[in-house]
Amino acid sequence: MSPFKTPFFQDLDTTGEPSRPERRQFMGAVARYGFSAAVIGAVGGTLFSEQAMAQTSQEESERAAAAEVTLTMATGYTLGASRAYPIMQLNFKENLQNFTGGRLYVKLAPGGQLGAGGDLVSKVQNGTIAIAQHSISNLSPFAPEVDLINIPYWCGDNQRLVNLVTSKRWREVVHHKVEERGFKVLNYICIDPRTVAVRNGLRDGPVKTPEDIKGIKFRVPSSEILQKVYRLAGANPTPVAWGETTSAIQQGVADALDPSVQALLVFGFTDVLASISTIQSVPDAQVYTCNKKWFDAQSAAIQEGILQAADVTFRENLAKVPAARAYAYHQMRQAGVEIYSPTDDELAQWKAICGHQLPAWEDTKRELAGSLEVFDELLAATEVSNGYFVDNNS
Repeated sequence: MSPFKTPFFQDLDTTGEPSRPERRQFMGAVARYGFSAAVIGAVGGTLFSEQAMAQTSQEESERAAAAEVTLTMATGYTLGASRAYPIMQLNFKENLQNFTGGRLYVKLAPGGQLGAGGDLVSKVQNGTIAIAQHSISNLSPFAPEVDLINIPYWCGDNQRLVNLVTSKRWREVVHHKVEERGFKVLNYICIDPRTVAVRNGLRDGPVKTPEDIKGIKFRVPSSEILQKVYRLAGANPTPVAWGETTSAIQQGVADALDPSVQALLVFGFTDVLASISTIQSVPDAQVYTCNKKWFDAQSAAIQEGILQAADVTFRENLAKVPAARAYAYHQMRQAGVEIYSPTDDELAQWKAICGHQLPAWEDTKRELAGSLEVFDELLAATEVSNGYFVDNNS
């Protein structure tokens, strides 16, 4: 199944989206009430209530008419995906509208309608769309500094990541460089760390140590650092576009991949994977970015409301993480996919062979952070709370 299948047309018990009997009702709601009202009704469970749908449609129409500015917010994920993958796009839409006092109206473009990954990053940079959600890894070709988080075993667990990206030092070192490239970082989205997920038929058991992935074809995203991670671990990094990854795993073009358990569930990998090992190396984090020129052109009241909405949505995301994880783990295990948590000794082997402490990462640290001393300051920032708590992966 393609990860960018038409939104709302997958089974409820795997993605939290409307099931097949609701498809006709959804399309009818689109025709009668418009897309925005239909997707809100689909997620809210009111598709079969004409009264509720009419009320939702009226509210959306009134908000759109009253707004000073209408913007498009695009994502690669369907709205119902937040049950297992908490990117909170419907929450963000509501928060943006409410915290700006109705000055903004947000048109959602979920499920890859306007592209995904690097396509969305490019469209934000050139101003085709105002706001988009995408992975930090997909941002890295446009703003290389953010790729620092993909150096292994320094901010891999959730709390360290959150401490880092909310720190003053991270914003000083990274955000102004991102802005020079045309982006405004609005908020990060915490999911869980990346994994090692292997296809059916590759091994008799789950991956436990780097020795177990020697020589295998490991699908990697755009990040050059992630390619280096798996090269250090002994695998053969194989770049594959995200939209082609499911078929690549099915056909044996790639043997393994590294998204979080939650992402693997949402994008339909249940039938192609044998096991997932939670090696806790690197965050599988997302980010909402905004076109910098668009943001700067807004009034002070709208800018303040956008930043308030971003912070509140970030806090909602953090609160949702453990519930989304529990749902994703349960669904994967129900589908027969083993989820393996390495022992402390096994994790030590991963850290020893590819961790941030290796001299092999020094040139990368200098290039992206500016110096080894600055990287050490960022490393220290991972230990300091800035008032945000998130449940670490188990």
